[in-house]
Amino acid sequence: MHSFGYRANALLTFAVTILALMCAMASISDNLNHPTPTSQVQVLNINWFQKQPNGNDEVSMTMNISADLQSLFTWNTKQVFVFLAAEYGTPKNSLNQISLWDGIIPTKEHAKFWIHTSNKYRFIDQGSNLRGKEFNLTLHWHVMPKTGKMFADKIVMSGYRLPQEYR
Repeated sequence: MHSFGYRANALLTFAVTILALMCAMASISDNLNHPTPTSQVQVLNINWFQKQPNGNDEVSMTMNISADLQSLFTWNTKQVFVFLAAEYGTPKNSLNQISLWDGIIPTKEHAKFWIHTSNKYRFIDQGSNLRGKEFNLTLHWHVMPKTGKMFADKIVMSGYRLPQEYR
């Protein structure tokens, strides 16, 4: 007959196979969710816009950030990492991205928010390319599941412009 070790091995192998199959089905079921997040950013004030001693431009601004990311949450969502970036082009680089604010959303209840804030991270351009520059504010998010692969997406909000003169 079969020994105890052989039977334990067969049972463990069967259990791990079923667990892997359940994880795969859970990951596939997340593909059936089609989220519809919304976001809006209002730049209330340019606090300062100055040229640093080393020649780089620096901007500080006050913003209202509102978003409804509740549709990103499913039963398989562990948390969502979200950040707001300023994106613009210069002659040297076709795309510059500067993170202005970020946060971690742990639950669906926290996924609808409104924040009044100044940029959390410094908005600095390497050079003096920001005067009168048009830029986009882009809300990026990364959904971290309990099982399966992460996915990321974004909402691009255009129509922002920096002043022509330093303040």
